[in-house]
Amino acid sequence: MNPLLSHLQPYPFERLRALFADITPNPAHAPISLGIGEPRHPTPEFIKTALANALGGLANYPATLGDLKLREAFTGWLQRRYRLALNPATQVLPVNGSREALFALAQTVVDPRHKPIVISPNPFYQIYEGAALLAGAEPYYVPTDPARNFAVDWDSVPAEVWARTQLLFVCSPGNPTGAVMPLTEWQKLFALSDQHGFVIASDECYSEIYFRDEPPLGGLEAAAALGRTDFKNLVAFTSLSKRSNVPGLRSGFVAGDAALMKAFLLYRTYHGSAMSPVVQAASIAAWQDEAHVADNRALYREKFATVTPLLAEVLEVALPDAGFYLWAKVPGHVCGGSDTAFARDLLAQYNVTVLPGSYLAREANGHNPGAGRIRMALVAETAECVEAARRIVQFVQSCS
Repeated sequence: MNPLLSHLQPYPFERLRALFADITPNPAHAPISLGIGEPRHPTPEFIKTALANALGGLANYPATLGDLKLREAFTGWLQRRYRLALNPATQVLPVNGSREALFALAQTVVDPRHKPIVISPNPFYQIYEGAALLAGAEPYYVPTDPARNFAVDWDSVPAEVWARTQLLFVCSPGNPTGAVMPLTEWQKLFALSDQHGFVIASDECYSEIYFRDEPPLGGLEAAAALGRTDFKNLVAFTSLSKRSNVPGLRSGFVAGDAALMKAFLLYRTYHGSAMSPVVQAASIAAWQDEAHVADNRALYREKFATVTPLLAEVLEVALPDAGFYLWAKVPGHVCGGSDTAFARDLLAQYNVTVLPGSYLAREANGHNPGAGRIRMALVAETAECVEAARRIVQFVQSCS
């Protein structure tokens, strides 16, 4: 048995089930879950149609590289969204969702012979940690700063840590905070990458759900703006799951440094991670259409505009830059400010599920930056999210 498996921690939702194991929710309220970030808006019909019309593709083995038409759909979207011209032959690859690809990239680029470190924000998407551990690397967690819109405190990383770093995970828009990295932050990371030679993996799966007029800056877009048109040591990850409401399709792509794409393709060829021709056809249709994305974004904007002010009456919470989460601080007078106690009591009394923030972070330098916060995924229809918000308000007020 691989001994590195023993280093893996339970996923947040396993911990949540254990936390709630002895709770019987109040039957006077219908259950509402804000705990899992699974898109629940309807899948567009044209994507279903494209999928159904391509079922003949089940008779063929797919190539790991994907069909040229699929890769051209990726580069066409990058051109329209970010005004970037990437080569579909060398700078993009299809992946079976960003989670699979984030894990696989670490196995591709980490050299375990040199005491490697993999850096991630804290709190973070737990696949970053698992990918690092199973690649034989040591995870290093960098805290976010609530006073700076949850910007990651990269300046807190010691020089000796940067010197051993082989891979840096960034997430912009962030999960769970929704913060977007500005160009100055990218410039700092690129300079560090040039100095130490590490790869930057930019997780951008929430890029199309945003609340400002200006869409979030992407990693490739930032590199091009700074004259880094070869995208050296940079790989961007994106997915259709949130953008197009197709989490079950498991479809996305990676783009960036051609040398990294070549190595990643080699790994993926042996890994057996080719995308089904059926999924490829549906993905081409999805990437080529923006109308459904704008409609989806409008639904989230309406929902957040309604729910956020309700919760702000009793919680320290604000509209994020992007994404579909609210990242709220638990008041000190409620459950002693404990995120786990808040989640337990809220479920027991009002049958609403939220995720404790401490489950999304790790203690580092004596502090867990997720402690005392909760993550709420506003993925259901507006009426259900409003009802959940009203119950949370009642819960907090009952503790006053």
